[in-house]
Amino acid sequence: MPNPDASPAAPIISVAGVNKWYGAFQVLTDVSLSVARGEKVVICGPSGSGKSTLIRCLNQLEQHQEGSIVVDGIELGQSENAAQAVRREVGMVFQHFNLFPHLDLVQNCILAPMSVRGMSRRAAEALAVGLLERVRLGEHAHKYPSQLSGGQQQRAAIARALCMEPRVMLFDEPTSALDPEMVGEVLDTMRGLAAEGMTMMIVTHEMGFARQVADRVVFMDRGQIVEQAPPAAFFGAPVHERTRRFLSQILH
Repeated sequence: MPNPDASPAAPIISVAGVNKWYGAFQVLTDVSLSVARGEKVVICGPSGSGKSTLIRCLNQLEQHQEGSIVVDGIELGQSENAAQAVRREVGMVFQHFNLFPHLDLVQNCILAPMSVRGMSRRAAEALAVGLLERVRLGEHAHKYPSQLSGGQQQRAAIARALCMEPRVMLFDEPTSALDPEMVGEVLDTMRGLAAEGMTMMIVTHEMGFARQVADRVVFMDRGQIVEQAPPAAFFGAPVHERTRRFLSQILH
């Protein structure tokens, strides 16, 4: 459970001086970042810049070696109990959908709330059906993943994450595995979440989405945060040459 002593005014995510290595290779270097409750932060940057590693550290799918990460008042470190507590409050949507192929959408959605939160099957099914309707999949609730398009599967993955009623949603390049015509339906679902006030951290190259939805855009390169600013300043007047070079490549 979240720390009851955490101040509502405190950042819901606080990353301070985080370093991470894979063997001799340093993938994150002195990364510091705070995210306010309800804030929408888009993280962009070239491949291999540490974006996905950073958000995977926020629920300890990856472990950092130095620095501190605090999520909703819980400090992550060597304690598996802390990691499990944070995972109950943080939903994550990956590039690949990771739905169980032998279960229909409702069954995919009810597993976590029943096993982790102790929710009854009836309550979990009612929640799942409501969330599938919310992501415009109500008529497909009892279909299997193989019967759906990639965009529908990714929306189902978002509904599954929402079934845990998370305080934070993390998205790791949620549209990069989709055919172009399916990207819009997933981004529309994410826009809806943003409009409802969900705290979101999103790794993406969808810069149009970042302009519309983000409160702040963070640019990473070579494991470091190079620049961060509100979208108007980030896209209109980037400060650093590395940021300008990246934007010139991705916007043309």
